[in-house]
Amino acid sequence: MKSVRLGLVGLGNMGRAHKANILAGKVKGLELTAICDLPAALEGVEEEDLAKFTDAGDMIASGKVDAIHIATPHPFHCAIGCQALEAGLHVMMEKPLAVHKAECEQLINAYHDKTKVFAAMFNQRTDPLYRKLKSLIDEGELGEIRRVQWNVTDWFRSQEYYASGGWRATWKGEGGGVLLNQCPHNLDLFQWMFGMPSEVHGFCNFGRYHQIEVEDDVSAYFRYANGCNALFVTSTGEAPGVNRLEVVGEQGLVTIEGGTIRFRRNRVPMSQFSDETFSSFGQPEVWEVDVPVTGEAGQHLEILRNFTNAILHDEKLISPAVEGIHSVELANAVLYSAWTNQTIQLPLDSSAYAAELQDRIDQSSFKKRQPRQQGGASADDFAKSF
Repeated sequence: MKSVRLGLVGLGNMGRAHKANILAGKVKGLELTAICDLPAALEGVEEEDLAKFTDAGDMIASGKVDAIHIATPHPFHCAIGCQALEAGLHVMMEKPLAVHKAECEQLINAYHDKTKVFAAMFNQRTDPLYRKLKSLIDEGELGEIRRVQWNVTDWFRSQEYYASGGWRATWKGEGGGVLLNQCPHNLDLFQWMFGMPSEVHGFCNFGRYHQIEVEDDVSAYFRYANGCNALFVTSTGEAPGVNRLEVVGEQGLVTIEGGTIRFRRNRVPMSQFSDETFSSFGQPEVWEVDVPVTGEAGQHLEILRNFTNAILHDEKLISPAVEGIHSVELANAVLYSAWTNQTIQLPLDSSAYAAELQDRIDQSSFKKRQPRQQGGASADDFAKSF
């Protein structure tokens, strides 16, 4: 195979961006041969050589694609992904992998043919800042991790943003709010760098800053088996927001903020100093280190190039889709904790969560404010098509 024939399902914001990049030749070896969306979305497509479908199943069975990129609203990831995997196609999935853990399990169970590539669009894994931090952790430069705090409130969204699509910010259309839309990237990085906690307690405000029924303000506490405590704070309603990650290890404090990494490095591990010092108020000697970071984040293009090279040249995946279950489980656990006002033990009971979410979908009578400029397909519109 000299090139990969790709079918793109969903021409929303991300779908259109991927379409433009691929057609511009920015991903060597990747050829866009087919697209799939609602009839109205296809009317504006000028490229006559692209096969056009209004049913994802028809595209999958057409023989015109080797791989499929799923960029639909979240609730359709599982069904389309399972169908594509079972048909033996390579699959790229936009984040999140699915709405809830049970659907992630269905996708993973449908991934029978491991000669096929199954990847997820976790493009933040290409950021050299987080790559550097992960290497520091993995190589033991920080020692055992004692505390993590990540304030990521720079996801500000206006009311008009939520009104722009009928599927946005509803239990039925998205399965959640900031945790399922904006923060899959951050939650993926969290588990990628620090692993999965053993306990989760979430505090969520639903529609605190916007006329929506899902969470737009979150504080979540993660507890790890070694006693490490972590705090994750996010919101789409705070301006100006902040993105500051603090990691405390035996060897000192690392902060990422404003595109830089600072390491306040203990000359002696803090627990060792505490045990050995004769001083009541002494502290370890600290070295202030600006950690050098080189390179640029390749973002979506790097993930697409990696996906293509994994198919053509067996390149190792940056973001295997099977790892996408972890960020979904964290998001689900935070919501489940907030709904039940309980600390949730991991692994999460996926069937119990799915049932609780379905109850909220069934009982919802929420009506969103309409956008100033009418438009945006509803979840029901997508369901009829996909």
